[in-house]
Amino acid sequence: MAKVYPNVGGAPGIDCGGGEGERRQEATTLTVWRKSLLFNCNGFTVFDAKGNLVFRVDNYGEDRGEVVLMDAKGIPICTIRRKKLSLVDHSTIYNGEESVNPIFSVKKHVTLGRSKTLAHVTPSSGGGCGCGAAYTIEGSYSRRSCAVYDGQRRQVAELSRKESDGGVALGADVFRLVVQPDLDTCLAMAIIVVLDQMFE
Repeated sequence: MAKVYPNVGGAPGIDCGGGEGERRQEATTLTVWRKSLLFNCNGFTVFDAKGNLVFRVDNYGEDRGEVVLMDAKGIPICTIRRKKLSLVDHSTIYNGEESVNPIFSVKKHVTLGRSKTLAHVTPSSGGGCGCGAAYTIEGSYSRRSCAVYDGQRRQVAELSRKESDGGVALGADVFRLVVQPDLDTCLAMAIIVVLDQMFE
């Protein structure tokens, strides 16, 4: 099998909501592996373009109602909680391990007809993130071919199947996430975790 993760070092340069004026100048390319590095766990392992570990998700149980996105050192960045008694598949994203004042809400798009829209991401009023941005996700998560658009219909992230240098697809569990400077990489990865809960 082709090497998925060249290094397992630190991860400098990943933007996780650092603050105003700290925008990246170029797109960030991540390799997302739908596998935990821990034995007997489900989750994700995410590497930057240099092969450094940047994010991880380790789910110990079958209940995926709460998922924690961590950095390479295992420090919680955000917690994703799935609403259990909702008519529409709905998740909320909290800062760190907080359980109050969500920063974003993600709702599955529901329509009677065919639609390429998968979900809608909106900022939560109680989260205090001050971002005010809403996003729409379109495409097919099961095919690992979808994109995130902002309110002006600009593509701010794209998910696609990853191929090895020889052009061989690495399978549905290894994919590429390209995040533009206008979108926080942590939020982009949190969106991927939510899509996995909704559509996998």
